[in-house]
Amino acid sequence: MSAIRRQLPNPVELLELMQFKKPDLNGKRRRLSSALTIEDLQRIAKRRTPAAAFDYTDGAADGEISLARARQAFEDVEFHPSILRDVSTVDTSTTVFGGPSALPFGIAPTGFTRLMQTEGEIAGAGAAAAAGIPFTLSTLGTTSIEDVKAANPHGRNWFQLYVMRQREISYALVERAAKAGFDTLFFTVDTPVAGARLRDKRNGFSIPPQLSVGTILDALPRPWWWYDFLTTPKLEFASLSATGGTVGELLDSAMDPSISFDDLAEIRALWPGKLVVKGVQNVEDSRRLADLGVDGIVLSNHGGRQLDRAPVPFHLLPDVVREVGRDTEITIDTGIMNGADIVAAIALGAKFTLIGRAYLYGLMAGGRAGVDRTIEILAEQVVRTMKLLQVSELAELTPAHVTQLQRLTPRADAASIVSV
Repeated sequence: MSAIRRQLPNPVELLELMQFKKPDLNGKRRRLSSALTIEDLQRIAKRRTPAAAFDYTDGAADGEISLARARQAFEDVEFHPSILRDVSTVDTSTTVFGGPSALPFGIAPTGFTRLMQTEGEIAGAGAAAAAGIPFTLSTLGTTSIEDVKAANPHGRNWFQLYVMRQREISYALVERAAKAGFDTLFFTVDTPVAGARLRDKRNGFSIPPQLSVGTILDALPRPWWWYDFLTTPKLEFASLSATGGTVGELLDSAMDPSISFDDLAEIRALWPGKLVVKGVQNVEDSRRLADLGVDGIVLSNHGGRQLDRAPVPFHLLPDVVREVGRDTEITIDTGIMNGADIVAAIALGAKFTLIGRAYLYGLMAGGRAGVDRTIEILAEQVVRTMKLLQVSELAELTPAHVTQLQRLTPRADAASIVSV
């Protein structure tokens, strides 16, 4: 074996290796560009946001089992790529609820959004407009219907409706959303009462946040958050005229546990656009809603924030698509943290997907620029996953591209159990 020849380093070659990147003096741009995944944005958000506000976003109900299972379900996916297909260009555009979207996901409705970061829904609506995707405003949003329309004047705005104890509040919101040109209404059916948000109780989280020894100590390393909160207009909600108390207390005081199909019929008579029912969690209800002719359903367990141990929407998706997919458009949320999750959902028959926490992590990490980064990360992951599966458009995705690996299996079919 011959000996390795060694020589003195060539200064010219050494200089070629020494490529120094120009430092970015903009702290926000630097930290957002370092985020390569939604989990990276989540970690940045946690550093920059007081614990109570972050935990309100990050947490779920009771033991947070529903949320953990929803995220695990997307991880328990095996993809099956094709080969030798031309994927030099990929089309991620779709149509949903009668209109276009540049990507197969939109921004889900989230409550109290300006508490996470002061730009709130304006940042979300503006980022959605720039990306060409829909934005959904919550009944419990902290920006008015009209201001969201101003932030996204030419894009698609959707409105999420809770039926309140005072029905006239809900009816007035429906009329305002229609007048402002919102094209789709999400009638939400999974919140007769508030779920047990234990992180909020342990943090003493209230609306609006109250100053205490704990919150002051938590604020010391995050002065920018309190500066924004205290120097911007007072929080105003789309529907609640009075605040004070925990989120659960506010929801319980506002929501009506007597909500029924009669309310659905009433709202349908008032709303001129597409009507979608959000919070559906079984095949039977999906079938009944399809028979009633709703324009769409959202399979959702409210991000795990209502009933813990609820069905996992992604697990439910194939059965619902098989039963009613020809009759109504099916959208899914809960647990989406990666563009590959979105591709898997589309392959199994979802028409569209919604991101909630992923959007809020970006918002807390960097305001409007952080939401832009969320959308950019997910869009890049969607495109890359499609190219690796070797499909050039969403319509080419089929159940043959995905296997849902089985982790939780029922010991018995509930329908087969006979009580004695």
